[in-house]
Amino acid sequence: MTTPHLRGLCAEWGRMSRAERDRAYDNSAAVPESPALNEARIAASREFRARHAAGLDLRYGPRERNLWDIYAAEDPNAPCLVFIHGGYWQRNRREDFACLAEGVRAHGWSCALPGYTLAPEITLADIVAEIHQALDWLAGHGAAHGVAGPVVLSGWSAGGHLAAMGLRHPRVTAGFAISGVFELGPLRDTYLNEKLRLTDEEAATLSPLRLPVVNKPLAIAYGTRELAALVTDSRDLHALRAASHAPGPLLPVAGADHFTILDQLRRPDGELTRATLGLLPQR
Repeated sequence: MTTPHLRGLCAEWGRMSRAERDRAYDNSAAVPESPALNEARIAASREFRARHAAGLDLRYGPRERNLWDIYAAEDPNAPCLVFIHGGYWQRNRREDFACLAEGVRAHGWSCALPGYTLAPEITLADIVAEIHQALDWLAGHGAAHGVAGPVVLSGWSAGGHLAAMGLRHPRVTAGFAISGVFELGPLRDTYLNEKLRLTDEEAATLSPLRLPVVNKPLAIAYGTRELAALVTDSRDLHALRAASHAPGPLLPVAGADHFTILDQLRRPDGELTRATLGLLPQR
């Protein structure tokens, strides 16, 4: 059955050229300052990792990128923000997002970042499976590395999609999807599919907007200056969950684009940091 989201999308999508479809998902082109923003984040993350060398490069699986970086709090029972990096499932590294741990760590939380193999080396279905494998490892070994408290599974961009897909994992208490893509069907008509090579089955089984709602708290955030496709996906996923009475706020971050929105998670007083803290009962 075709969902209302897909029916509305198809009417507009069918009138667009390939170039227009590509632009609809090209976050880097939409934000000319993105190279400088990325370079600043990478430099800050390099410095952060140098200051917090314990708990890095912990292996959870056999592939090269199957590694955790864990920045444990003093209290092993403190909550932990697990952050999954973005890059349309085909670029970036967990190491280059380490500075985002600064926000929640200022409030006594742990933060952990899993790596995952990129497309086209493996399929998107396999990437989702790797995130579940990483969470399995955290459930079995996290306490030995200082993470025994509740887990909020978060991610940005492609990581937002992976966070939504990982919400049902038993180790996860709540989720936070930031600037994510939650309907995969349109990506098959864009440049992104050159590496993703999405099948009909993957589009159906890996699109959160087509899946049963998980009744755990899930905050969904997007910047008001984001591309329309990502804004629509975020609003539609929240609406789908609200219709099933699933908890979690929708957070439009005023003035933020696809890249500057991360500042609100890095800052201890940032809007997304505060929202993360609010996903769990105060201890």
